[in-house]
Order: sequence, then C-alpha cells, then structure tokens
Amino acid sequence: MNMSLFDRCGGFAVVRRVVAEFYDRVLESPRLSPYFANVNMRMLVDHQTKFIASLMGGPATFSDDALRRAHANLGITPDEFRETAELLVETLEDFGLDEDDIAMVHDALARKEHLIVTRPAAVAPTGTDG
Repeated sequence: MNMSLFDRCGGFAVVRRVVAEFYDRVLESPRLSPYFANVNMRMLVDHQTKFIASLMGGPATFSDDALRRAHANLGITPDEFRETAELLVETLEDFGLDEDDIAMVHDALARKEHLIVTRPAAVAPTGTDG
C-alpha cells in the first residue's frame, strides 16, 4: 500500500512545524509580510496546516471556491505568489523532503495559482526610441 506524502512526513504534527517555519520566512519578506499585519497567525498556521496537508495527500480538503473567496480581496500578484511558493520549497528542502516530493507539493500549489492571484503583474511602460 502506498503511503501519502502527508503520512510519510509524519502527519499533522510535522506539517504544522513545516507551516510554522514557512510563515516565519514569509513574515521576514518585505514584500509578503504586509499581508499578515493584522492576521491571527496561530489561526492562520492551523488553517494552512490543513491546506498544505491536503496538497500532500492528507485528510483535509479545500474547495476551489473557498480558496478563491479567501484570497479575493487581497490583491496578490503573480510575483508574490511565486515568492511564496519559493519560500515553501525552501522550507520543505530544509525539512529534508526529497526533490520529487517537493516538486509534487509545488505542482499542487501551482495548480491553485489562478485561485490565489487576484491582481495582474505590473507591466513596465514601453518607451519609444527615436
């Protein structure tokens, strides 16, 4: 019987430690930390533990509609999403997950980008040479 990544990693206890470390990194980011200025981080870590567990094949589920609603008014850009995903990858690496497992989590998260990103990337103005 194949165990899920969630089970192989040690379940909710380990995933919660991963998520807590991930948010420590997010809060150190000048670009990302403003999103969390007035957020109850304990509650967010609990919620995100379930979300990350679901990405790892664990026993939690999140509807696309709920994910879209949760991020609808945040104005998250593609660059901010990518930075967040990179911080998650770095955290998973530091917790010793293997490359294939990290890629699986990253890919699962990337499939949710269209639900989380709510503001287009900034477009640099084009000039005319002449």
